[in-house]
Amino acid sequence: MDGYGSGKDERNEPDGGFGCCGYVLMFFSIVILILFFPFSLICSLKVVQEYERAVIFRLGRVLSGGAKGPGLFFLFPCVDTFKSVDLRTFSYDIPPQEILTKDSVTVAVDAVIYARIFDATMSIIKVENAHASTKLLTATTLRNIMGTKNLSEVLSDREQIARAMQTTLDDATDPWGVKVERVEVKDVRLPVQMQRAMAAEAEAAREARAKVIAAEGEMKASRSLKEAADVMAESPTALQLRYLQTLNSIAAEKNSTIIFPLPIDMIGAALRR
Repeated sequence: MDGYGSGKDERNEPDGGFGCCGYVLMFFSIVILILFFPFSLICSLKVVQEYERAVIFRLGRVLSGGAKGPGLFFLFPCVDTFKSVDLRTFSYDIPPQEILTKDSVTVAVDAVIYARIFDATMSIIKVENAHASTKLLTATTLRNIMGTKNLSEVLSDREQIARAMQTTLDDATDPWGVKVERVEVKDVRLPVQMQRAMAAEAEAAREARAKVIAAEGEMKASRSLKEAADVMAESPTALQLRYLQTLNSIAAEKNSTIIFPLPIDMIGAALRR
């Protein structure tokens, strides 16, 4: 938790700078503690859970040594107050944001953020409400980053957008003592007209690909037929066998087709005339 510069120095000032009035109040606090002992311990002893830390203020100033806990700690009556900070990971569901992309398309994007407080003292003294501020900053960052992307990038590069958001948010919330652990883009909703236009475009693209595939198949089939014709032209017996095979396949079908077989030599003579 090092590396906060002057901000950390300010919060860790020694306790000796309370002035004469502060020392007088401390003296009366000790007197009250002694006079009402052991009942004063009920107000002076506090406990925080394993996942919590207590930031103690003495006469309005943060005590040195950082947050206390977990476990038992002591407060002087009338001069000490504390605020408890939860260090567990919290999640925020960012409501759908109407965003205009770089190519002027309006989309609704919602996301979820996972973050935690790693410095309880900074989260108290540097920002009024760390949770609410992080949530508002996430919504603003989501709009700013999405506004620099095209529609195709928004739909296909969700992981990259989430990483960019996490980096930006982590840098912005670091002075608040908040660590952004994960950002996920949940959903991208397009207008109905845009959905219909994209569906029509995809259908047209599929039809074009189907026509290209069919044309390539016909081209390959024609080449194969040409090669077969060249082979049959070299051997008249092969043509006769093909003729008989065709008659056999037609005769195997249950239909009313009448076939008049003719000698292949007669057909060839007729073609030469």
